[in-house]
Amino acid sequence: MTFDISKISIPTDPGIYLMKDVDAKIIYIGKAKNLKNRVRSYFNKNQNYKTQKLVENISDIEFVLTDNESEAFLLESNMIKKYRPRFNIELKDQQRYTYLRISDEKYPRLLVSRRTRDGKFLGKGKTFGPFTQGSSKLLTIGALRKAFQIRICKTLPKKVCLEYHLGNCEGPCEFKSAQERYPTHVAALEEVLKGKNQTKIFTKKLEEEMQQAAKLQQFERAKDIRDTLIRLGSLQTKQKMEYVENSDEEYFGIGIQEQSATVMNFRMINGVIRDSDKFFFDLVGDNSFSNFIYQYYSTHKIPKFIFVSELPENKKLLESLLSEQSGFRVQILSPAKGKKKDIIDLILKNIKLIHLKGGDPGLVELKEILNLPVIPNVIECFDISNHGEDFAVGSMSRFVGGIPNKSGYRKFKIKTISGRDDFAMIGEIIKRRYYRLLEENSELPDLIVIDGGKGQLNAAMKSLESLGLNLPCISLAKENEEVYLPKNKNPIIIPKYKPSLKILQYARDETHRFGVSYNRNIRKNQIK
Repeated sequence: MTFDISKISIPTDPGIYLMKDVDAKIIYIGKAKNLKNRVRSYFNKNQNYKTQKLVENISDIEFVLTDNESEAFLLESNMIKKYRPRFNIELKDQQRYTYLRISDEKYPRLLVSRRTRDGKFLGKGKTFGPFTQGSSKLLTIGALRKAFQIRICKTLPKKVCLEYHLGNCEGPCEFKSAQERYPTHVAALEEVLKGKNQTKIFTKKLEEEMQQAAKLQQFERAKDIRDTLIRLGSLQTKQKMEYVENSDEEYFGIGIQEQSATVMNFRMINGVIRDSDKFFFDLVGDNSFSNFIYQYYSTHKIPKFIFVSELPENKKLLESLLSEQSGFRVQILSPAKGKKKDIIDLILKNIKLIHLKGGDPGLVELKEILNLPVIPNVIECFDISNHGEDFAVGSMSRFVGGIPNKSGYRKFKIKTISGRDDFAMIGEIIKRRYYRLLEENSELPDLIVIDGGKGQLNAAMKSLESLGLNLPCISLAKENEEVYLPKNKNPIIIPKYKPSLKILQYARDETHRFGVSYNRNIRKNQIK
């Protein structure tokens, strides 16, 4: 039943809206200048298919008001990273950034803030970030600790250690004067961790305090402030050097195919293409090129120049937010000619190639039918091949872009199960496969397919849950080609003419063929 929008009071202020399902789980987060106008627009009849699917899942909407659209933009981005709603844009490499934590201790320490798989931060204290790999805000924890005289000892000693004698710590463990100054050092560090603009404000404030202390003939206080300014100056010099070495300009192209977007980028350093990535997201609600760029730069280093195939909406707001975040002026430009236009054209040519090859219509269809978070570009399919009670093996096929990737096929000797227990065997090989991928920090698939029915699927899900994984997993039963989903009691029947079913059948048949071949070889070797 569709959510009755007339039953709730919607403010007209700027802010964000959190759409929830029947289990009160947040499924989509959006922003708006006028919340009432934006939220009501979702319930118009002329929405695309994917937005209709979102609306069908809404059971409640919560609002958080902000003073302006800029604050709404920032809050939306942070809330998306926190809750990871399934209908929002989520970059696959969101773990490429770091958070720092100032611990909740008598004399706090500066630490990397670790996270659980569901995104919750471990440990008490104040968390700052995100900081990208090589971020000018992060530098190194060691440099920040030294600059602000932050202790590194896990347990406070009774006497000063080598760090004191090296001038990296004032020794709050032993000296009362150091204990009194320590909160000031921590407060200064917090200001710097809040951002580059805060660093400039903080530096100016320190300079004024130093001049005031000198006027009052508080020379020791003035000297301490001067030393802090020198350390800050050293950090800022490193920041400038790092920008020159690691960041130049970045190029983005976007291509729309039906109700999905493909974005590709080139990172240029000193005029040379050094890296490239591809991203996919659904055109649902406020999911847009503008939102993508902001999400992207919450996890990557911001360059001075961002060149795009088309200018994003809210361009000026986006430039302002990125400039504030980076501490320098950021420009978003769409080149009309010259070498920069040639690079954009090259990206768009690559996107067309992706749409022709990697963007298989069957994969797009699978994403919609199975309600998957991303297009299942990488599919891994599992089967058990039995021949009597003595010969049982597991097999796995791997499909990339809808076609077999035979170098990725895997076979398994059953090690812990005896007899003919297909469910337990599926559980064993699933656990072995993904335990190994986690150990090796290897790429996980976008979709797991099990040859079998509900029982085989349940066994696979138990193994994935035991590893703390929440990967999309389905089973395909041979008799009527029924597709089982973990939380659905009844199977999905995909029409036989659909390309999505053909991909599942191809993966299943390849897995079966590979497993039967392996089983046959084992029996031959046993006879010999």
